[in-house]
Formats: sequence, structure tokens, C-alpha cells
Amino acid sequence: MQKTHDVMQADWSEHGRRGRRAHTLLVSALFVSAALFPFLAQAQGQGPVRLKIAAASNLKFVLADLTSQYKQQTGVQVDVNLGASGNLARQILQGLPVEQFISADEAWVAELAKAGHTVDAGQRYATGRLALVVPKNSALPLAQGLAAVVRALKPGDKFALANPALAPYGVAAVEALQREGVGPLTAQQKVLGDHIGQATQFVATGAAQVGITALALAQAPEIARSLQVLPLPADLHAPLHQRMVLLKGAGAAAANWHRFLLSPPAQAVFVRHGYALPQ
Repeated sequence: MQKTHDVMQADWSEHGRRGRRAHTLLVSALFVSAALFPFLAQAQGQGPVRLKIAAASNLKFVLADLTSQYKQQTGVQVDVNLGASGNLARQILQGLPVEQFISADEAWVAELAKAGHTVDAGQRYATGRLALVVPKNSALPLAQGLAAVVRALKPGDKFALANPALAPYGVAAVEALQREGVGPLTAQQKVLGDHIGQATQFVATGAAQVGITALALAQAPEIARSLQVLPLPADLHAPLHQRMVLLKGAGAAAANWHRFLLSPPAQAVFVRHGYALPQ
């Protein structure tokens, strides 16, 4: 009887040792698999997803918020190539490798669609606003409006705006000056930025004494600390309806990001940055 008990105890001990060894091997295998998974996934084309898009410069700060939020939610990294809408559209026509174009107007999207570079006519995502800006320490009568500021300029003072040949916000700025009866500016008065971001920097750094920019840029904390800002009435220019479009060859990840920008949470971010909802 004692022998039987000893044999059974030995069998159970051996079984326990085998179980422990199996458990150790399983844990080791799982650990190795976990360590290798990122590399295996990337090797199989399932690694971290990155999108490349082209977007108008007025969107710098709102897209910084939206891409950060989207990455936290989905893990997808959206790389943004900022510039004047006209320049970006021409680069896309020349083969710029991006999956989406987010314009500051609708005309440049229409140009790409006409050339057969888009999947459709695109969607309006926001309506932009203009702002008149002067340096923080300026004595110009900003509160009195655009016409009063222009009339108070001294010889040699510079007025910054985006190049209207390239940037929709530059076109709107020219319209605002004309409707206020103080445009067009002389060649000596105006300094043109290649895009609206550069025009804004001219004023923020003191290279220009006044300028017209996107409200979304002017009220961003990084810029607002250097400026006095006056939102301009929307009726001073044609509506700045802004449109975005997916380009031919865009993948499912780009389509998901595109839909996200039209969602209520994303639209609320646009409004917070100074845009109006699309009409």
C-alpha cells in the first residue's frame, strides 16, 4: 500500500514538473511573440499607418489638434504638407504623393477634379473668416476698422497679405480692401506672403505694420500673444467656403480620416478655431 502511495506521489510530482515546464515554455513563447509582433506586422504591411495629405496654411493649428486627436483614437499618423492652396494644387498635378487635398477655397479642388486627379467633387468642411491684425504694441486705430487703419499708415509702413495669385485668403483680403474703399494698395505699401501663414508672420515679427490674415491663425495662442486682432465682417468679401477632396489612389485609411473631418466632433474643433460650419 505504501509503495502504491509512493508511486502515485511520484507520478503527480512528475506531472507537476511537466506542467510547470509547459507553462514556462508558453510564457516564454508569448513574450517572444509580443516582442516580435511589431516587426512581423510591419513586415506583413500591417504596421503603423501613416497618411500624407496637403492642406492650406490657414489650417495649421486646427489640423494640429485634429491629427493629434485622431492619432490618439486610431493610432493613424497624418502627415500634413502645408502651403498656399494654389501651390499645393499645382504640385499635386505634378505628382505630389498625397492622398487628400484640403483647400482654402473650392476653385482649386475644382481644378484638380477637372484634371481627373480626384475621386469626386469633394465636400465643404468649413467656411473661413478674415481678421485684421497689428503688432501687440501698435498705436494704429485697430478698433476703428480696416479703412481707419489703412488711412493711418505712414509712408514706408507695410501691409501684409497672402499672394492672391496663390492663396484664397489673399483674394478675400483684396476684396475687403476694395469694399472698404481703401484698395488697391500701392506696390510700396503691400508685402505679399507666399501663403497666409507667412503673411501672418510678417505682422507678428514686425516686418509689416498691419495685415489681413485668417481668423483661425490670428486667434491661435502661439500667434495671438504677438498681435492685436480684429475679426472682419464676413460681408466684406465673398464667402470663403473651404473644400476638401480625396485624390485618385487614396486608400481606406485616407477615406476614414476624410469622414472623421466631417463628423460632429471634428466640426466642433473647426468652430472652436474660428471657422463657421459649411453651408
